[in-house]
Amino acid sequence: MNERRFFLKTLAAATAGILVPVRTVNGVESVPGDRFGNILPLRTLGSTNEKVTMLGLGGSHIAKMDEKTSEKVIEAAIEGGIRFFDNAEAYGRGLAEERYGRYLVPKYRDVSFIMTKTRAKDAKTAQQHLEHSLRRMKTDYIDLWQIHQLASHEDVDTRISGDVLEVFTRAKESGKVRYIGLTGHADYKALQHMLSQTDIMETCQMPINAFDPNNKSYIKNVLPMLLERKMGVLAMKTLSNGGFFGATRHFESGDEPKIIPQHASIEEALSFAWSLPVSVLITGPDNVDMLNEKIAMAKSFKAMKEGERTELVTRLANAGLDGNKVEFYKR
Repeated sequence: MNERRFFLKTLAAATAGILVPVRTVNGVESVPGDRFGNILPLRTLGSTNEKVTMLGLGGSHIAKMDEKTSEKVIEAAIEGGIRFFDNAEAYGRGLAEERYGRYLVPKYRDVSFIMTKTRAKDAKTAQQHLEHSLRRMKTDYIDLWQIHQLASHEDVDTRISGDVLEVFTRAKESGKVRYIGLTGHADYKALQHMLSQTDIMETCQMPINAFDPNNKSYIKNVLPMLLERKMGVLAMKTLSNGGFFGATRHFESGDEPKIIPQHASIEEALSFAWSLPVSVLITGPDNVDMLNEKIAMAKSFKAMKEGERTELVTRLANAGLDGNKVEFYKR
């Protein structure tokens, strides 16, 4: 208990350093905005000094929607103040990127921070993925390109020996990519291993949720490394990709014991993640209503106190839940 409390308090202290102060005009907070309207509160993306919205739209769900819904969700994201957009070449075999190319980039490229990812194991494939991503999204550069789904020590070694890092370095030097990073959700040791092999990474996308400190934890084992290197932290699986709702597979509901609503609320779960030093929380909505729910929570967010975070983690630890089912994507 004492170790957990100290750990969460230490992480929370780092959060203040990435928050972009809100300006006040005549004593009234001034909401930042652009030509499309007000935007959500901003946070600094690690040492890049880029300012990104605290909530980002996940690309994987974009590929699973019908065409009209995907357009509506992208428009709702812009209208709601989101300016960070996640994607990957693997989502719908390029379909999610194509939809960004149709509905996001033509109208909103100049205000959007767009990220995509590659699961390539070798240099040739990585270069092909980059060119295909640029073509599908109809943009001549990507703001953030990440090595996708590092799953094991061996997986990391395969990508390094396949010269994938060299492709990433060249892509940044050429201007086709502005920043580079890595992602993983299966085994935190894979991210640790990659970070031990290179110092070129500027961001990391990984699970950040209130159950994680109790189970093969990325928060405990990777986040301190990221903070030490001043890397931008991208929170995903904040609701355990459905695991908080009893799911045992991606994008599906399930009948397993549920964290929400039995042991916590959605707002508690999101507030926990936002109260840690994460630059952006990436949400994957099924529809506009689900997206607007998260946007409203971002607008009303108040940081959880250290005691509240500790109590929530302890509450979930004592709930008698099977961690391998709650976070079914971890090995």
